Amino acid sequence: MTVTNSQSGTNVHEVSDGIYRINTPVVFENGNSFSFNQYLITDDEPLLFHTGPRKMFSLVREAVASVLPVERLRYIGFSHVEADECGSLNEWLAVAPQSTPLCGTIAAMVSIEDVADRSPRALTDGEVISLGKHRVRWSDAPHLPHGWDCGFLTEELTGTFLCGDLFTQGGADLPPITESDILGPSEVFRHRMDYFSYAKNTRVMLERLAATEPTTLACMHGSAWSGDGAKLLRALADSLSC
Repeated sequence: MTVTNSQSGTNVHEVSDGIYRINTPVVFENGNSFSFNQYLITDDEPLLFHTGPRKMFSLVREAVASVLPVERLRYIGFSHVEADECGSLNEWLAVAPQSTPLCGTIAAMVSIEDVADRSPRALTDGEVISLGKHRVRWSDAPHLPHGWDCGFLTEELTGTFLCGDLFTQGGADLPPITESDILGPSEVFRHRMDYFSYAKNTRVMLERLAATEPTTLACMHGSAWSGDGAKLLRALADSLSC
């Protein structure tokens, strides 16, 4: 793990081949703590998934620059429209002039065509983009866990599932990647915050994601996870059904 900003604690760690987790821990005034993660896929056409909130832009930019020149970024992707997902999208488009927003068709239609300074590449369900040696596949997942526009990317070479707000873990002093249980802590967090939409097709969507058999789960909050991702996604489906 490389710390790129000693004041904020922002750090970078390679969690899969050519995929880097950028992490900024945050401690709130009430003593609670949290973390914000972005994922950088290095390749011929590099992709940043999640921008981080606008106020964290300088920290995330500094971290990306420790891996590759920011102007090389080709895609700025995200799961759904929310501040920590795409709050600094236009700042990234400004510093990476060849970059394009990357999102699902619903996000493009209802938000990004209007709020972004450049038109997005809107992905349909199942669509694949080659970044070079890496390939990312988009999966529509409305309201999983929230947002009509929600969807996810899976990087097929490494079996890395960029899973956004799924398996969100509270706390900030967590390892970059773990093989320990993250479902338990994430369910504690879900029950406390109640941020899931509980859509009627949740189990079907989770089964579709499990069928991709990911081996790394790139969580937006907390540790990334290594192991049998299909089994963990099905366990989440069971827990949500309770």
